[in-house]
Amino acid sequence: MPNTVVRAMAEGGVLTLRLNRPEKKNALSREMYGALSDGLASAAADGAARAVLLAGGEDFTAGNDIADFAADGAAGGGGGPFRTGAALDFLEALTRFPKPVVAAVRGVAIGIGTTLLLHCDASVASRTARLQMPFTRLGIVPEAGSSLLLAARVGEARATWMLMSGDAVDGETAARDGLVTRAVEDAEVEAAAAAMAAQLAALPPGAVAETKRLLRAPHAAALAEAMERERAAIAERLRSGEAQAIFAAFLNRKG
Repeated sequence: MPNTVVRAMAEGGVLTLRLNRPEKKNALSREMYGALSDGLASAAADGAARAVLLAGGEDFTAGNDIADFAADGAAGGGGGPFRTGAALDFLEALTRFPKPVVAAVRGVAIGIGTTLLLHCDASVASRTARLQMPFTRLGIVPEAGSSLLLAARVGEARATWMLMSGDAVDGETAARDGLVTRAVEDAEVEAAAAAMAAQLAALPPGAVAETKRLLRAPHAAALAEAMERERAAIAERLRSGEAQAIFAAFLNRKG
């Protein structure tokens, strides 16, 4: 998959999709979402790819590129059609992906960098990684089905506070609460995640895929409904003056 901001490498039955925009802490652009969706589609169709590893570098991802958020909101202004963008399309592709997905989380995992972990089958975080879902701080709302799934991972009270306050947690806390599978030292994250992906890739693929389907089947309908509610709410919030003012302030500060 020729792409500079998302690099793909296949080895031993594992397709690694590596975010490669370090100067922006791997903030996700439309191009990157498209490349990730393409990578998942390729892996789903490739019998040699038995698992996918999602990784970054010093940082996993700083979340959605704010400039894209601002542009999407402006495009939907004045009653015009809202462009939901590639981010939600990628999330939906991830929820449908039939093979195991493992994530390696170092540095920051902001917004979608945390919510996508709810759709991975295993994840390894650095003990010092910073996981955060600051949606309300941006004037928007949760996505990726996190309004439904997060409470099942960390409990209702913890999920409510994390999503409403936007407070961050470190990797060690995320592992203790069940948001990620394991927390290890920073230097060990990629090796640990790669070993988990290789372990899953070495198992009978049909049995693994069917197990994943069975695990997800009980909440599949509720998840689809939650994601549709979130999609509509995000569209409305991105168009709001509240969110647009926050985006503008952020971009002016960065500029």
